[in-house]
Amino acid sequence: MAQDGFQVRLAEPVSIPLVIDSNTAGFWQGLSFRFFSSSGRPMITTIDDGMLTSEVQIDSTAHFPMWIESVWQAADGTLYGWYHHEKVGVCPGTELTIPEIGALVSYDGGISFSDLGIVLRSSGMKDCSAQNGYFANGHGDFSVILDREGRYFYFLTGAYGGDVSEQGVAIMRMSINDLADPVGKVWKYYNGRWSEPGLGGQVTPVFQAISPWQGSSTDSFWGPSIHWNTYLQKFVILMNRSCCAAGWPQEGIYLTTTSDISNPASWSTPVKILDYNDWYPWVLGTGPGETSAEAGKTVRLFVRNFSEWEIVFQREDELVLDRVKPPPSPSPFRTN
Repeated sequence: MAQDGFQVRLAEPVSIPLVIDSNTAGFWQGLSFRFFSSSGRPMITTIDDGMLTSEVQIDSTAHFPMWIESVWQAADGTLYGWYHHEKVGVCPGTELTIPEIGALVSYDGGISFSDLGIVLRSSGMKDCSAQNGYFANGHGDFSVILDREGRYFYFLTGAYGGDVSEQGVAIMRMSINDLADPVGKVWKYYNGRWSEPGLGGQVTPVFQAISPWQGSSTDSFWGPSIHWNTYLQKFVILMNRSCCAAGWPQEGIYLTTTSDISNPASWSTPVKILDYNDWYPWVLGTGPGETSAEAGKTVRLFVRNFSEWEIVFQREDELVLDRVKPPPSPSPFRTN
């Protein structure tokens, strides 16, 4: 093979009995796997001998509705999270909102959080004539990951407003030293530099929209879900693609990789991996201790709460695997 590859193959179906409306963030708490889901109010589910779901307790409702979309656990057990919040009522007479991204911290394994505030907000004016059906501007539908050097957290997010040159999938970063006090500490990538403030600055997208979100023929990637692949030794993103009409239609699910997350130009050309008419692809590792943010050679591919696929990654020095249906892989979730 000329480059690293992958195979999408059928697996035993899995359906999680929850509403999943965003990127799915999970982590291990001892021997239990915990993950977040939301339809505007975050829920936490613990899987060990069974499945227990409860509402996450937030110390403030100022940024509701809220979707927790990424988490990272420090060595001392402190859990940091990041959420998508939608400002409602911005365009009277419509259901359009403007998404923003905020930060949280938990000291009890994600059962409750303190809201640390909004860290990412788009530049430009709202457009109440937008025809995408959801957003009049904003940054949202995102995921966050720490680089391999342990220096920066990188935010990969949908960018929905301003000129088309600033729309698509954008990237920002924050020093690990600013985790506890993050407001004003996130910097957007713009014109080759990490120079624009997270609150209101401009962006140069990693993957620029072809047609803008305001129009009736949007063509853009969005909703990046990132994980570190220990087998490839690369970062992997799954993305939705909306094309080519108003109302946010799903054209398919795409995959891209890089070994250098600090270089936004290094991402590979996105490859379509699945025709599917729903949003929010994410992976769950099948090896011991793996999650939706770190996984190995074989992962379960979910779209929202459903999976009937595995992705098998292949390094360039491997032979292509036969396309056969495998036995089901280990997973925290029971198969049907």
